[in-house]
Amino acid sequence: MTQAPADAATPVVSAFYDRFPYPGDPLQDGPPPGYNWRWCVDAAYAACTRAVAPRSADGAPLRVLDAGCGTGVSTDYLAHLNPGAEILAVDISPGTLEVARERLRRSGGHQRAQVRIENRSLLELEGEGAFDYINSVGVLHHLRQPEAGLKALAALLKPGALLHLFLYADGGRWEIHRTQRALTAMGVGTGEEGLRLGRQLLAELPEHNRLRHHHEQRWVMDCAADANFADMYLHPQETSYNLERLMAFVASADLEFAGFSNPQVWDPARLLQGELLERAQALPPLQQWQLVEDLDPDISHFEFFLAKPPLKRWSWEDDAALLAAAGQRNPCLWGWPGAALLDSDMAPLDLTADGLALMQALELAPALTPIGRLPLGWSEGQIASVARNLLAQRVLLLQPGAGGAA
Repeated sequence: MTQAPADAATPVVSAFYDRFPYPGDPLQDGPPPGYNWRWCVDAAYAACTRAVAPRSADGAPLRVLDAGCGTGVSTDYLAHLNPGAEILAVDISPGTLEVARERLRRSGGHQRAQVRIENRSLLELEGEGAFDYINSVGVLHHLRQPEAGLKALAALLKPGALLHLFLYADGGRWEIHRTQRALTAMGVGTGEEGLRLGRQLLAELPEHNRLRHHHEQRWVMDCAADANFADMYLHPQETSYNLERLMAFVASADLEFAGFSNPQVWDPARLLQGELLERAQALPPLQQWQLVEDLDPDISHFEFFLAKPPLKRWSWEDDAALLAAAGQRNPCLWGWPGAALLDSDMAPLDLTADGLALMQALELAPALTPIGRLPLGWSEGQIASVARNLLAQRVLLLQPGAGGAA
């Protein structure tokens, strides 16, 4: 007897990605270019909790799931940014996985981490948990039942572990949705003919047509690769959200919203100033985000972290707890060693002389040396002050010491 697919959309979505392996990033020899801190487990935990991922008492490696890995772009970063981790990368499309395996082979990812790449649905991973970190970018919104996918991933998380998601947002996809519906109405299909006719449509609409203008101004570079164009305009199964439905989606799996992974997008200061900004900043966080959603109709996706409760957060206001913590350098920085860096969002960052001295001492010290025991010749107050500044700059990551206060 033939077993039913894990999700009703699985066969058609799998076939679609076999035709158009996604994402269409080129293969290259050596590590992937740049950094993406969202795929560095310690940096992701630090963004949500101000501390690195909790370590197992028996020294077991971090366990990471890349749920819907596609052509392996995310898996490649996960391998290089989390050396020694155990990584399971799964996808429903055999065609994309062939690209993923070749990508990891050429990049040396298998030498950096223990990577398994398997043709499996994220809905059928019972017995593989529990994971310290799950990455699932651009996947759940292609299920016929995204809630089932979220619950399946939640069941694979350790308590206090993080899940990183990327889901489509209604507002910034207004033009995309209309283009999709137009192509569907004309029956162009989801194959090579659809690709040809989709590109023809956006090239032949009147010059000032909103759909054509939006594509040319915003998406033309992203859609240069055929796979990327097809994923945007021809996909056979797609769901998108607004903030209200997104929060209901999160609640459906009893998960905790741990923060956006692009928090600058959701800062009202990006859009407002003066009295209006003051009024916006007086609102609770959710209302601030809803205000930003209303004021910026170009937001095309949500990228965010969820946690399986309880998620422990650290304030580092207590000097004793800070000085007892072990430190490490954020690996997602450009320019180290040196005082002039690019931070994990590729923005310029200059270290003070004291900040540079502390980080240099940390690099030379044995692993897990408490911050307060670094041979700097400073008072405890000075060490704590400099460390807090480095924490704010996301240069320093901390691992709490035994008995540290949250």
